[in-house]
Amino acid sequence: MIKRLFAIGFIFVCVSAAWFVLAGATSTRTHSADSSLKSRVAQLWGAPQTQSPPSVVAWEMVTRKVESVEDGKKITKIVDERATEKLTLDSSDIKVALKLDHRQKGLLWYATYGVDFAATYVVTNPSRVARNIEISLPFPAKRAVFDDLRFELDGAQWVTKPAPGEDKFVGNTRLGAGESAILRVGYRSQGLDRWSYHFGNGVAEVRNFKLAMSTNFDAIDFPDDAISPVSKERTAEGWALKWEYRHLVSGVNIAMAMPEKLQPGPLASQIAAFAPVSLFFFIVVLLTIGIVRNVDIHPMHFFFVAASFFSFHLLFAYLADQASIHAAFAIAAVVSLLLTLSYLRIVFGTAFAFFAAGTAQFVYLVLFSYAFFFKGLTGLAITVGAIATLFVLMQVTARVNWNAVFGDRRAVSSASVTS
Repeated sequence: MIKRLFAIGFIFVCVSAAWFVLAGATSTRTHSADSSLKSRVAQLWGAPQTQSPPSVVAWEMVTRKVESVEDGKKITKIVDERATEKLTLDSSDIKVALKLDHRQKGLLWYATYGVDFAATYVVTNPSRVARNIEISLPFPAKRAVFDDLRFELDGAQWVTKPAPGEDKFVGNTRLGAGESAILRVGYRSQGLDRWSYHFGNGVAEVRNFKLAMSTNFDAIDFPDDAISPVSKERTAEGWALKWEYRHLVSGVNIAMAMPEKLQPGPLASQIAAFAPVSLFFFIVVLLTIGIVRNVDIHPMHFFFVAASFFSFHLLFAYLADQASIHAAFAIAAVVSLLLTLSYLRIVFGTAFAFFAAGTAQFVYLVLFSYAFFFKGLTGLAITVGAIATLFVLMQVTARVNWNAVFGDRRAVSSASVTS
């Protein structure tokens, strides 16, 4: 028996090494492709978008004297300069609709989305004299694509195109003393991973601010550097969220992180790395059943069953980027179970193959692996399964004479004399 255990242990170590190689190869495939694939997705669909409010600047041309020294002579020049003063928006009323649309590339899903942005801003000249006002709206991302773009002042289209090389739309107007103007901007665009509304660098002052956001997904997530909404309400598609402030002074911003799908590449790598634990439970249970039922299981039988276990992870790792992750898992599980059942049915009969080995493989390979689909519950599910297994094994083997099993003749004969 001891020699068999050593042989089974050697098989276990070899197969475990193969699993670790497979897990490493899958992880390498995933991460090496991620950098290039993500840039391709960003080019095709768009990058993470960060929209900033319009920058409002009051300006006027002033004339001043500039003195300089040239060839030992003092020269005075008259220079026209642009004097500017940054103004704060009087109010902001913004509506944002986010529509999530995941895209798969290779072994990874990317959280792409469409955004419908519409905002109304009120700009006021607080001065007692008429002033020139320049308003600029930054792009939410470089190389972004805009549809139905609106940039209107008091109902009139204000500008058609940004200047070459600029990353913002700019328009100029003139407001009388205390006069206000209404700026309406809007567009439809698309981005990746995260959408943000950025008030500005450092601590920013915001007046009469409203932002209403709707989503078509349930799993809303606010990053650490973002403000939570003041109210939220479930809708038929997702959530309706609102941020509303009369006078906000803050150094944080509004942001929404797009929910991620279960990633095939990392999942396949994690399951493969955990596979030795599944095989260990299976071997212990099958050895115990063999001892209790007096079934002679040779190490070579374990070798072929271990190979069928490995086939599950190998097939799943290379099917995950060709089919849906659940379909790939189901196909790999069925193939692995068929290999084990068809083999052990010939060796030990139908009853042992289906009710002993088949059940154990289903629990420790299929169910333990499927636990990785439930993020945050994997460890608990496996722990409960391990404790339940321990309980069953202790109850079943409580009356087993282990001295006889491991061939300790002296202990067996001593027990016989005592009895």
